[in-house]
Parts: sequence; structure tokens; C-alpha cells
Amino acid sequence: MALRVAIIEDEPATARNLRHMLQDIAPEVEVLTILPGIAESVTWLNNNMQQCELLFMDVRLSDGLSFEIFSQVNVTLPVIFITAYDDYALQAFKANGIDYILKPFDESELKQSLQKFKQLREPANIQQLAAQFKTYKQSFLVHNRDKLIPLTAASIAWFYTANELVYAGTTDNKQYIIDFTMEQLQQQLDPAVFFRANRQFIVQRSAIQEVDFYFNGRLALKVHPAAKEQILISKARVPEFKNWMNV
Repeated sequence: MALRVAIIEDEPATARNLRHMLQDIAPEVEVLTILPGIAESVTWLNNNMQQCELLFMDVRLSDGLSFEIFSQVNVTLPVIFITAYDDYALQAFKANGIDYILKPFDESELKQSLQKFKQLREPANIQQLAAQFKTYKQSFLVHNRDKLIPLTAASIAWFYTANELVYAGTTDNKQYIIDFTMEQLQQQLDPAVFFRANRQFIVQRSAIQEVDFYFNGRLALKVHPAAKEQILISKARVPEFKNWMNV
């Protein structure tokens, strides 16, 4: 069965050498593409990530450090970093890295890295690997008059939808329209931090000041800053909400 990989490397000779080594030691490897920089990698990953199983990535590219890719794309693939620098290892393992190879490298090192990947891909390890590489959205670019400004997820107290628009209410009591649906947000936000209270609201844990009993077994949340409307938890979702708050 083919192993589909992509190579992110700005040195053409190194990229070709890596490709040839991979095909020599593992004929099942199919190199889908070789990408020379951050911009090309972001575009390709946005359109083709589901076709790929593994990334080989240099750290220093012609247009910056490859870690910038992770701030622009929610990369869910494992990465084998290949670089001439040994001072980025910690960042690499925080960015889906499963191995860190220093240049110049040889076939034995590549073979060990591929073996490590295959072991992690065994059925018993798939769920653990997916959880390890799951990343959540950390920031949003929002329109503010004639500017784009960044909002960190930590600065957002709640998300609210009305009239087919979604608003982010920030901890400094400002509101911004964002270009995501509530369903997209629910998939991209850290579930340990944000809770989908109902169809209209997603709330951040630290924004919740009080939880009051409400009619028919429901709960009413008091948040800071105050939301546009009352935030209610249905009776059916009360147990899930209590478990989430008790973590």
C-alpha cells in the first residue's frame, strides 16, 4: 500500500536527494509534491492535506521558519523534520514532529524515522496519534472598520449567532463579526475551554461567573462581559455541561 508524503524543502538538491533516498529504502513511498516555501505549503495543504499521510519538512525555508505554516493551517499530519539546525527540536515536537533528523542525513536515519511512523500508524496507536496531533484554533483575523486585527481565542468570552452572522464577544467588552459558522467553530475550538451552550452560543469557561437554576430543569449562565441574550443550557445537556465544568 502506497505511503503518500509531501516534502517541504527550499534547497532543490536536498529535496531531490531526499526523494531518491525515500524511494530506494521504501518503494511504497509516493512523493505527492515538493514545496519550496511557506506560501506554497499553506496553499497546497489547504487543498490537498487529506490526500497526504506524512510530511518531511525543513525548518528554515527561503521565506521564514516552517513553523509559520502551523499558524496559518490546521495541520493534522505527523511531521519528520530534517534540518541543519539542532536548536529547534522543542518547537518541532510541539508542531506535530515525530522525529528530528540533522543534515547531512543518510538512508539509515530515514529508515528509522519511517519505521517509527509506521509503528505509530498501527491500529492500536492511531487514536493516540490523532489526539497527540490534534490542534485547535488559537487566533482569528477580524475586520474592524478599514483594518484587520488579530483576536486570540483566549480573549474571546463567547460566540453568538443572529441573523446568519456570528459575533465574537471579547473579554474587554467589544464585539466583532467573524467569518465562521458556529459548527465550524465547534470543530476548531478547544473543547476543554469552549462549550456549545445552545444553537446561539459558545462560551469560554473563564467567562462563566455564575450558573443559576432555570425553569424546566434548565440552567442559566451569567457571563462576563454580559452577552446580548440570556444563555440557557437545555435539560438534556445539563449533565454534559456539569461534567465539562467539573474537569
